[in-house]
Amino acid sequence: MIPPSELPINADGSVFHLHLRPEQIADKIILVGDPGRVKTVASFFDSIECEVQSREFHTITGTYKGKRISCVSTGIGCDNIDIVMTELDALVNIDLDKRELKNDHTTLTLVRIGTCGGLQTFTPLGSFIASVKSIGFDGLLNYYEGRDEVCDLALEEAFCKHMKWSPKKGAPYVAIADEELINRVAAGDMVRGITISCGGFYGPQGRFVRLIPKDYEQNLKVETFSYIDPHHPDAAPLEICNFEMESSAVAGLSALLGHKAMTCCMVVANRYTMEMNTEYKSSITDLIQLVLDRI
Repeated sequence: MIPPSELPINADGSVFHLHLRPEQIADKIILVGDPGRVKTVASFFDSIECEVQSREFHTITGTYKGKRISCVSTGIGCDNIDIVMTELDALVNIDLDKRELKNDHTTLTLVRIGTCGGLQTFTPLGSFIASVKSIGFDGLLNYYEGRDEVCDLALEEAFCKHMKWSPKKGAPYVAIADEELINRVAAGDMVRGITISCGGFYGPQGRFVRLIPKDYEQNLKVETFSYIDPHHPDAAPLEICNFEMESSAVAGLSALLGHKAMTCCMVVANRYTMEMNTEYKSSITDLIQLVLDRI
């Protein structure tokens, strides 16, 4: 039995943070950072079944072209993804009344739709990027048994060597998105590459405001890294395309828990050209509709 201290459950039978009950969640889930974006996604639904909001976690479940889909907001950062992924998995794979694992495993399909900073000339403002592999600067997956089995260890080694990585930062990990889901959702019209999930928006992404980043050359080294995947030796080398703050945890925890997951982001800043679009909210609807059609 899983003790109450390890998996808190509310008096109404909902999981502690999300405030969702098992019947309120679909097997196909879109994750967004901004709670306000949930209504944008749900505006495409043909019907709405339920809506639940708790803290930054906003959920709407409905149907889109015959598919039952939930949209859940996570807030910002991999720490929030730890909460969201654990509780979504508990809703489908744990009997919350008995506090026991179910005999039959349910696989969720999760696509995170977000915004990001492009790092290459071929990722201009408005580009859609699908994260094939995600490098976690946050260290979250290092707290879980089995992380080596679901990570690209060769890429981790090559990246740390290229970056001259300081052990004071903690070990980065490389999570792998579900290949079938990438091929289905990214299709032939999204840039595919490596994403870095940072533990913050400013210093961890190499921004200079009042505090000075420890590694002056971090972004230059990131932009020049490339990697040939030994599992796909004939494919073009993967380059680091973007910074964001959640994809590594989504892909990594999903792999550990037996779910299918990926992240696709729209570029709203290009760190290479120093451009930024703060009025992006209306244009992200094209990416939302693509994902809804393909999930």
